[in-house]
Amino acid sequence: MIQDVILIIKIISQDVGNQDGHGYLNVTSAIERSCNYFFYETGRRIGIDNLAKYTRHFGLGKKTGIELPGESIGRLNERKEGETWNPGDTIQAAIGQLNNQYTPIQMAKYTSMLANGGKNVKPTLIKSIQKVDGAEIPKEEYEKYFNTKLGITTEEEDGITINPDNLKTVLEGMKDVTSETGGTAYRYFKDFNITVGGKTGTAQVGRQVGDKYEILYSHAWFVGFAPFDNPEIAVVILVERGGAGGYTVEAARDVMAEYFGMNSNNIQENTNAIPSTEVQN
Repeated sequence: MIQDVILIIKIISQDVGNQDGHGYLNVTSAIERSCNYFFYETGRRIGIDNLAKYTRHFGLGKKTGIELPGESIGRLNERKEGETWNPGDTIQAAIGQLNNQYTPIQMAKYTSMLANGGKNVKPTLIKSIQKVDGAEIPKEEYEKYFNTKLGITTEEEDGITINPDNLKTVLEGMKDVTSETGGTAYRYFKDFNITVGGKTGTAQVGRQVGDKYEILYSHAWFVGFAPFDNPEIAVVILVERGGAGGYTVEAARDVMAEYFGMNSNNIQENTNAIPSTEVQN
């Protein structure tokens, strides 16, 4: 079970456009404001081994088993036997930097597991398969076929047990990202009809130049789920070289609006349409 990591620390940062920094933060407000410094300290206290263990529990750094050939495993920051690991590596890993490489489908699974309380999620492209006579093929049957065809090795996973109070702390922060004025996605969701949980992210890519590290560009991320109190959909947006994560939020909002029918205006189905079948000679 994940234990509480509720930190109250003084954040002083000059790069946020505020000489006083973010001030005193707990987990919820640190998620809302996307404060790197808070999670640097969180990662330092947790340690890389625990960080990697729980990251893997949420499906990051391993294949999801979706029915696609060549799914990437991604890459997870973790201490390997015989490898030099520095304290600075841990604090970078804590905010998703260093050598972390996660795929959008992995992030969608992660977000879904948070939204449903830690229950394992198996991403799939297939809702059901029917035979020509209308009989439905059992899920176990076609899953076995696809796994064999694609060489997918599945693991039995029960998900992860999370203390409800801890989970509430994290999810409230994700809600505040979209619903509070200090939230990094507030400007796009402030007039949205449905309450959304979300998180922006900026993944920097760089290179070592002598004794300095040079940032080349940044990938922009947004993960979210809705409705907040009874989630139906998880959305992940990645824009390669998109700059800051806030630039992805508008696209995520539009996807959710389409899913929940907010873009529909008096659309009526023609119930008198005559079905037809195309015949090939």
